[in-house]
Amino acid sequence: MAGNESQGPTALPRKVYERELLRLQTELVKLQEWVRAEGARLVVVFEGRDAAGKGGTIKRVADRLNPRVARIVALPVPTERERSQWYFQRYVAHLPAAGEIALFDRSWYNRAGVEHVMGFCTKEEHQRFLHQCPIFERMLVEDGILLRKYWFSVSDAEQERRFRQRLEDPTKRWKLSPMDLESIRRWEDYSRAKDDMMVHTDIPEAPWFVVESDDKRRARINMIAHLLDSVPYHDVPFPDLELPPRPPSKGYERPPRNLQTYVPDHAASLTD
Repeated sequence: MAGNESQGPTALPRKVYERELLRLQTELVKLQEWVRAEGARLVVVFEGRDAAGKGGTIKRVADRLNPRVARIVALPVPTERERSQWYFQRYVAHLPAAGEIALFDRSWYNRAGVEHVMGFCTKEEHQRFLHQCPIFERMLVEDGILLRKYWFSVSDAEQERRFRQRLEDPTKRWKLSPMDLESIRRWEDYSRAKDDMMVHTDIPEAPWFVVESDDKRRARINMIAHLLDSVPYHDVPFPDLELPPRPPSKGYERPPRNLQTYVPDHAASLTD
């Protein structure tokens, strides 16, 4: 789907980025504790073009959080049974309970983007989605869920650069699929689909927030800072804990090393 093709600001220096990221991640921990203490329910939707930087941002958001509180929801292709259900049904199953945060790495907006552009849904299903989605999201907000929606906007040139990087990097090759490459050829189709989606689903109760993401560091910092500013959290004191003194030994002895199987010391073979 479409990104903003204008040239963005200069790259954020790494030292500045790392310092601010740590500060923001510390605040995210405070947000997490507030969510847990208040029984709040927070849903954060991450959408945008392929290679727009969603996954890296989600990783930084979740990095310091308790996985029992903050869950990443990245659903696979729907099964035949799920295809026969009400479209939003399988997403409802992953909404948070009290004291939980759900980070949607793509979401129900698949129908507005890839499903529509690639012909995986009918025109009628697409139109029904655009009609029902605002109703669905108003219901979530009305029920007390904190819903935040972020669109990561990347230029065509930067997207292509990231695709080429993934092709050449064996640790990132898994991120690239034939569907991703097809998005280059269908750039304008995705642009029109995104514009149509925004018209119907950028509602006051659940607005879209656009994140300029040609600079990944800047995008991560801006998105996390905005999320924190948008939620009225406050410090929740941790309980006072003190390490107890270790009790004296009662004669326990570890079994001999030769009775257990240890992993080889691969680190010993490394050199400077």
